[in-house]
Amino acid sequence: MAVAVSILASGCGYHVAGRTNSLPPGIKAIAVPALENRTSTYRVEQRMTNALVTELLARTNFRVVPNPEDADAVLRGEVTSLDGTATLFDPVTGRATTVLVTVVLKVRLEDRAGKVLYRNDNLLFREPYEISTDVRSFFQEESPALDRMSRDFAARVVADMLEGF
Repeated sequence: MAVAVSILASGCGYHVAGRTNSLPPGIKAIAVPALENRTSTYRVEQRMTNALVTELLARTNFRVVPNPEDADAVLRGEVTSLDGTATLFDPVTGRATTVLVTVVLKVRLEDRAGKVLYRNDNLLFREPYEISTDVRSFFQEESPALDRMSRDFAARVVADMLEGF
């Protein structure tokens, strides 16, 4: 009985997540130029671009190159919006204690001929961070929140590209 279940399960299309590659076999090198920043937040595009490069290097066998002319495909994108909204307030002072940062991005992967291999025009990420109410121990938490969000963004894009979503 166990053998029959094993045989049936092996042919039903299940696979281990993160082990597939739906990109054409000719793609060996991917260029990742800096994402465009359509927001007023300083250097957010650099965080997102660096996270994409790091994720591609860590999870794939692709060569990551800076120059699109040296690549089989180019991964381009843009940060279209970044907003911070206070979500929790101190009941005594009325000051904000938690902010929710929301980032919206567009990403597309094209081969040398311009054929779109992957595209998502509405990547949405949210990350909360706390604001200290004690001025003496204040630490700007927005930067670490953007770093966490960048890693989540990169992991999602690389997984979606490889798995054909």
